[in-house]
Amino acid sequence: MAEILRMPEIAANTTEALLASWLVQPQTPFAAGDPLATVETEKAAVDVQAEADGVLLRVLVPEGTQVRVGTPLAVWGSPTEPAAVVEALLASLGVTSSPPPNGTPNGTSGSGGSPSRIFTSPLARRLAREAGLGLAQVVGTGPGGRIRRRDVEVALAARPGAATPAARAPAPTAARPAGPPAAGYSDEPVSRMRQAIARRLTESKQTAPHFYLRGSARVDRLLALRAELNEGASDSGRPKVSVNDLVVKAVARAHTLVPGLNVHWVSEHAGEGTAIRRFTTVDIAVAIATDAGLVTPVVRDVDGMSLTRLAATTRDLATRAREKRIAPAELEGGTITVTNLGRYGTEEFAAIINPPQAAILAVGAARQEPLVTGGSIEPGTIVRVTLAVDHRPVDGALAAEWMRTFLGLLERPLQILA
Repeated sequence: MAEILRMPEIAANTTEALLASWLVQPQTPFAAGDPLATVETEKAAVDVQAEADGVLLRVLVPEGTQVRVGTPLAVWGSPTEPAAVVEALLASLGVTSSPPPNGTPNGTSGSGGSPSRIFTSPLARRLAREAGLGLAQVVGTGPGGRIRRRDVEVALAARPGAATPAARAPAPTAARPAGPPAAGYSDEPVSRMRQAIARRLTESKQTAPHFYLRGSARVDRLLALRAELNEGASDSGRPKVSVNDLVVKAVARAHTLVPGLNVHWVSEHAGEGTAIRRFTTVDIAVAIATDAGLVTPVVRDVDGMSLTRLAATTRDLATRAREKRIAPAELEGGTITVTNLGRYGTEEFAAIINPPQAAILAVGAARQEPLVTGGSIEPGTIVRVTLAVDHRPVDGALAAEWMRTFLGLLERPLQILA
């Protein structure tokens, strides 16, 4: 039986979202749980999954469209569903649509009828317009026959008289005009998620007065503890504990010992505070890089977690974030974010606070360095961290006390487990 796929309510009180892309094409079979489309809100990109096996019978909304929650996106059902049943279902909803593309060039009916709507990305539309190319001459290779930039480029290259790279190159001349050479570039449309990241971080720097504390800790004992904790993990099926898991756990312990940093600045207007909200549990956001941008899912009640459970939780969040399966509610809350660029070899950096959190901890790579101990030089492994703090709810002396406590935990890691 044909069913309607509607725009889901991605998070509480969300009224609309962007249909970023279709992940399956019409008449292509999918199984229950397969991702059908990617939907973007201001906080995350989420894949809409199939409820049961079937095929897309009709796509009603093109990619790049802002859609209200509950709006029909597509019709799905059995591949043998009669067309009359689909049309009757759409008619009952007051929805009209054209049949899906059947392999003919985008914009033609395929049966001698009137042209159907041409779906194209804004960038492809602009490129075609600037080149004087009609979209009816372009074969779209995107979902549902949608025309993309590369489709326009292929069509331009196939036009009679199109210049080859050699023919387009300027002929050598004795003298060139003054001024810098022209640079080649392409404009990539900004996703809604990237727009949200830009807006929130700009707001953070403009409204939250940042100050920074930098410190370093010798982590040889921390690395030895990690190695001991991971002994036999593969054989037992336990998740391995990462250095970042130990750092996150140390942050939670420091928040317990110095609770003045476990706060939010509550304000009705930018900078005008109404309260300092103090939390009794420690929720920590962990920065994860994805293809769509940086996401910071929140690990709840870290102070009450075992290291094994923390390791399993952070890996699950990282996997689902990269697969666009993080729920927006999982990105809310927390009083501090841990962002770690150590895997990229970055030694030290500063980060921007994620409002309304009070701080963000930037963690660099662990590196061996010569250390002076008892008047002699010996090798040791050092990690450098930078704590960015919102000066509105937290003063410098309090942040310094927290930093001293945190660095001490890294150097005496058994206290992390206390």
